[in-house]
Amino acid sequence: PYDHIASAVGAALAAAAGADLLCYITPAEHLALPTVEQVEEGAKAYRIAAHIGDIVKLGRKASQWDTEVSIYRGRLQWKEMISRLIDPEAAWRVYTQYGIPKTSACTMCGGYCPMMWAKEQVKKL
Repeated sequence: PYDHIASAVGAALAAAAGADLLCYITPAEHLALPTVEQVEEGAKAYRIAAHIGDIVKLGRKASQWDTEVSIYRGRLQWKEMISRLIDPEAAWRVYTQYGIPKTSACTMCGGYCPMMWAKEQVKKL
């Protein structure tokens, strides 16, 4: 059920080496006909693979998207960050799976969020 991930790694290498066409596979590959959800998962894995290849081939031009996401993450602007991800709906479901967070910090780090800590240190300067 993870062939799509292993294959996406190879696809990223192929894209980095110059391949312009990637044919995705699904988690159901060699096991069954895929469901709609499995087709979507395969397509997402290959969008990531293609993006990796573009970063290798095109450099900053392709990595601007990642930089933008990182900036919003660093500012703890979760809605803005999530809206720019490959699958914003899935990211929002994960982000709110325990309810809307009551803190601006990342829900994993909480009060130990390095981004919040860095902001506080800069304010002290």
